[in-house]
Amino acid sequence: MSSVLYSLSQAANFYPASELFLRHRLQIVEELWETVLRQECGQNMVDLLRELRALCSPEGQATNDQAAAAVKLIEQLNINEAIRAARAFALYFQLINIIEQEYEQRQQLTRYSEVETELVHQEIQTNTTYSSNQKEDDATVETEIETEWLTKSWLAKNQGKQKGTFATLFPHLYRLNVPPQQIQRLISQLDVRLVFTAHPTEIVRHTIRDKQRQVVNLLQKLDVVENRSDSTLGGYPWESAELREKLLEEIRLWWRTDELHQFKPTVLDEVDYALHYFQEVLFDGIPQLHKRLTYALGKTFAWLQPPSKNFCSFGSWVGSDRDGNPSVTPETTWKTACYQRKMVLERYIKSVKQLIELLSVSMHWSDVLPDLLESLELDQSQLSEVYDALALRYRQEPYRLKLSYVLKRLENTRDRNLALYNRETPKNEDAPMYRSGSEFLAELRLIHRNLTETGLSCRELENLITQVEIFDFNLTQLDIRQESSRHSDALNEILEYLQILPQSYNDLSEEQRVAWLTGELQTRRPLIPAELPFSEKTNDVIETFRIVRSLQQEFGINICQTYIISMCRQVSDVLEVLLLAKEARLFDPAIAVGTIQVVPLFETVEDLQRSRSVMRQLFELALYRALLAGGYAANTDNSPSSPSSPHPPHPPSPPTYKK
Repeated sequence: MSSVLYSLSQAANFYPASELFLRHRLQIVEELWETVLRQECGQNMVDLLRELRALCSPEGQATNDQAAAAVKLIEQLNINEAIRAARAFALYFQLINIIEQEYEQRQQLTRYSEVETELVHQEIQTNTTYSSNQKEDDATVETEIETEWLTKSWLAKNQGKQKGTFATLFPHLYRLNVPPQQIQRLISQLDVRLVFTAHPTEIVRHTIRDKQRQVVNLLQKLDVVENRSDSTLGGYPWESAELREKLLEEIRLWWRTDELHQFKPTVLDEVDYALHYFQEVLFDGIPQLHKRLTYALGKTFAWLQPPSKNFCSFGSWVGSDRDGNPSVTPETTWKTACYQRKMVLERYIKSVKQLIELLSVSMHWSDVLPDLLESLELDQSQLSEVYDALALRYRQEPYRLKLSYVLKRLENTRDRNLALYNRETPKNEDAPMYRSGSEFLAELRLIHRNLTETGLSCRELENLITQVEIFDFNLTQLDIRQESSRHSDALNEILEYLQILPQSYNDLSEEQRVAWLTGELQTRRPLIPAELPFSEKTNDVIETFRIVRSLQQEFGINICQTYIISMCRQVSDVLEVLLLAKEARLFDPAIAVGTIQVVPLFETVEDLQRSRSVMRQLFELALYRALLAGGYAANTDNSPSSPSSPHPPHPPSPPTYKK
């Protein structure tokens, strides 16, 4: 056991989180930064920036006299010098941010190591207590002394330290005697949804992100080399020098790179920038999060069931939030959904290709269950070209042959999605493909079940299954958002064209609007004609609801089922959206079931103060209560598009967003 503790302490030493380390890294980056500026701008610029920086305290504060001196220095610069100075400080702060983030990661790794050490201490203490009733020999006494000393040392070192990890959470709940049934209930209901919002002003070029990532990679390699040099393993000075030279080159290239695009980004550019985080972090990180939670839960409450793999899902406003952004059109939202599916399909295709290389299991050395062989026979009849090309090569390797069929179906699905993105008719609509992520998931589970029942496992396959359960074929759910007056203005124009009301809809009082909307919602006749003879703004509102219907038909209900009303002020704002949803067949008042959730967003102080009254009036409407009681079709949908999302039903009332 002592050797285990020694190994854990060595791991903590390998990832030091001391201020000394932070200062050392800051010094390296500042030296490289100054070297780049000296090469690119000359010594005078370096001296100027040093002088400006010296006018501030280490905490970034300056006295009035210091601030005046800094202003005087800046005013003496010409426009080119001022631009270079601003760019230099921007580069400096970005480099500092990288160092601080790496430092925080090291602290987190150290906390994980400390948690594991504490768990080992607890295990020793438990074993020692258990054996105390038996005959105590010298080894037991020695273990008790060691345990007591280590435990006291650890507690003294970490007194007052907050460690937000799963590994500390569950032991803490155990010590508090929280009923396991309560923990299980909470875990089973766990449903986290993180939503990406669109902020075009925060767009960073992929090129800059790549350079930032390269700097991080080089710094991490430098950490390894320097730690090896300090350890008994030894290291070579030239390795550290070479890495510093590479860092210098990367920072110099970064300096000569434009920070911003030379063109105005489109909405689809914004979509691409937002999805960057899925590509680089979330797609692989969220499955790891589930593994860590499951592992930590099992260490303390081994008999409890972990949460569903898709307990954490994602939504996005990017490409669907049209409030104040005329560039977000129904067509843009359609392309956004297709683009998201393209990204996730390409990741799945890459993973399946890796599995083909990995799962080289031969029928000579491993059993194959009948269900997999039956599946291969069906695949052969549907994808004969794959069989003709690969049957000889993979005649004794069933998993590779099966995954080749899977790969072809994914590629056909991708090709069809590309045609839909371009608004073209798919060339081969009858080609074998996956109509939903659940069909793809079923094939992966078939392979996984065959491996498991023959005594094999494959972590890469398990990761892919988790990713499909989380991201499906849609990647994120798209939330529609529109400002409330756009709906009332659209209805006003529609009703004036149809001449239904004796006066303008916008001239009605709130009571009159609610009365008319409630009555109109209970009728079965259509209000809006198929052809739209209205203004561009009104047509855009109507087409937005129609595109939501098209998205749900193509991608499944989960792709888009939240409609947010910004600047919501009164009951009629919600009823207007329900009426427009009814016209697009997203809501059927006759059976009180819809495929869209209307979410009022109260934003101003006055609206927030009035929100309680507005919601109370809504709850008093029989039609609205019936809608909440009837629920949403997505909650009971058994179509192939959504069985991979076994979240618990939504609460009776839709969420109310508040800023």
